[in-house]
Order: sequence, then structure tokens, then C-alpha cells
Amino acid sequence: MKILFTGGGSGGHIFPIIAIIRELKKQNKKTEQEKRINPLNLYFVGPKSEIGLQLLKNEGVIVKTIFAGKIRRYITPKSILENIIDILFKIPISFIQASLYLRKIKPDIVFGKGGYGSFPVIWSAEKLKIPFFLHESDIVPGRVTKIFAKSTIKIFTSFEQTKIENISSSKIFFTGNPIRQTILNGSREKAKKIFELKDKKPIILILGGSQGAERINNIILQMLPQLLENFEIIHQCGKKRLNEILSTARIIIKKENLIKNYHPINFLNEEELKHAYAMSHLIISRAGSGSIFNIATIGKPSILIPLPEASQNHQAKNAHAFASNGAAMVMESKNPTPRLLYSNIMLIFSEPGKLKKMSNAALAFSKPNAAEIIATYLIKSK
Repeated sequence: MKILFTGGGSGGHIFPIIAIIRELKKQNKKTEQEKRINPLNLYFVGPKSEIGLQLLKNEGVIVKTIFAGKIRRYITPKSILENIIDILFKIPISFIQASLYLRKIKPDIVFGKGGYGSFPVIWSAEKLKIPFFLHESDIVPGRVTKIFAKSTIKIFTSFEQTKIENISSSKIFFTGNPIRQTILNGSREKAKKIFELKDKKPIILILGGSQGAERINNIILQMLPQLLENFEIIHQCGKKRLNEILSTARIIIKKENLIKNYHPINFLNEEELKHAYAMSHLIISRAGSGSIFNIATIGKPSILIPLPEASQNHQAKNAHAFASNGAAMVMESKNPTPRLLYSNIMLIFSEPGKLKKMSNAALAFSKPNAAEIIATYLIKSK
């Protein structure tokens, strides 16, 4: 059986695919002879990714890259030039590349995780009459899902509220967002060693997605001395900002004993992330679907700061769906102030039982078996 995956290339697309791949391998229980005769072959065709493609290769996936052109909806001199280059060169080439790869690989099925990088692959699958499935991460369906909703076999969704115009509910399968099961295996003791934690104050984990988040970073820096008086901080700040943030933190934190409570890191790999999750009392994060379902599955209280520029404001809508039962607090304004964020943090910690209530609500929202359900469906679809 040949299964070909495609997605936009960011962590939000790649990590759920990895979760599904691991479940496929787990369910593909055959003798060595059966595996030789009828192997499970896994492929990925999509745009280049700084992090994701190597992770896929580590899972034994055969990776092929294509150009990933996109149409930018904001207008600046740079974006106009980039749009011209993408429309005239990258996008046409990406369709040719995708079509050639699919003709050569001849997959039994294609699984699309969305994002502009998946569009040429799903389009080629449709034209070549290769059955394909889609997974919609966000509560608001993206462009790829809307365009190919009628021709896909099934649309898996992260959120129960997701609806697609003129598409029967029988075609939509609410599963949740696939998460890597390893995140459940974190250890507080290992976290203490990895991050050199003092563990004398509550731990706050700050996440900005795989690339960090500039606004969140700036807010945290402005309130850092005040925060470190009461908390110990693990801060994923993005590869490009680590040195700058370290230098700024040393300047603004006057007390030597406080700087030891601050632990910035450029990017948390899978091993580090699971231990950071286990150690944290509160998580401050963007509101991508992957982050929300990770937080829900480990049952941690959170403050979500949606990315205001997100397409169709989907991060804010994701966040409010998650927070509706009390699992999280949402700060939706375009420019949340350090004072407001600090007040919200202190409010959560000052109210007796608040952390426990938020934790229970997060667990109630979680869908830990999403990857297993999707993998089972894909295997049975042949």
C-alpha cells in the first residue's frame, strides 16, 4: 500500500502527519514475509521546511519537495514582487512537479493536511483520479478544504463546529487534531535536568509555534523582571531571536538570583517539549490547532494569544472554541499589554482551584485518539 501525504510544511502541518504515520506503522502488523510481499510505503510531497522534512525522513518517509508559491493578500512593495514571481514561476512549476511525482509514485491514496503547499498535490490527485482525504485543522475551513471538499472522499476535522458550505455532514468526520503520543510521556525529573530548573516557584511554559512569536516575545521581555519574582519561565522564543533575547534579558534583569529562573530556548524538540509540558503549571501559547490539542491532551491550563493576522481570524476562533468550557483564557486584542497579561496570570494562580478546573476542562476537550482513528480509516480505505 502506498500512502502519500502533503501539507504546507510548517510544524502545524507536519506534526499531525507524523502522529498518523506512527499509528499506521503500529497498525501495520505483519510478519516479515508479509511486509516484503505487501509493504506499507509512505511518501510526502510538499514544500521545503526548515524543521519538518527531516523529521519525516526520520520516520522512514520518502520525501519529495516542490516549489510552494502563494498569493499574499497584504499589499507592500515586497509582497507585490513576491506575488509576481510566484504567479509567473513558482506556482506553475509546482503543479508540474506535483503531477510528475504522483505519476511516478502512483499512490493508492493521498492525505492532505492543508496549507498552500498542498494545493498542487491535491489538484494533481484529483486530475489523476487518485482517491484523497483531507484534514481540516482549524474551526474555519481553509482554502484547500473548500476547493476540494466535493471531490475528496472524507474530510476529517479538528473541531466539531467546523462546517463547509454545500457539503453534507456525512462527508465530515470529527476526529480532533492528531497529536504525537510521546507528549504524554514527559518527566518532571528529566525536565529539571534539561532546563536546569530550580523548581521553587510555579513553572510557566511560553510557546510561539515552531518559529517563535515576536509579539509574545516582546510582551514577555517587558514584564520579565516582574514575572520572575513569582515564577520560573521556560520560553521557546524562535531560532532567530534567542541571542537577542538572552542579551536583553541580562540587561533588564538586575537581580542575579532572578536570571536563574529564566530559561529561553530557540526550539523545543519532541523530547524536550514533552518534559517541558510535564513540568509546567501554566502554558502561554499561540492558538494554532496543534498547540491547542497538545495542551488539551496533557490537561494543562493555558492563556492563548491568537495570531491576529491568521487567515479568516481562525486562531481566535480556535481559541474561543477551546476556552468555551473554561479550559483556557483568551487574549484576543492585537496588542495585548504586559500589564493585562500579568494580571491574567496572577488571577489564575490566585483563585483557589482555578488551575485544577482549567486542567479538567482541557482534558474534557481533548481527542487523544485522533491519529489512531484516521490511520485505521486510511488502511481500511484501500
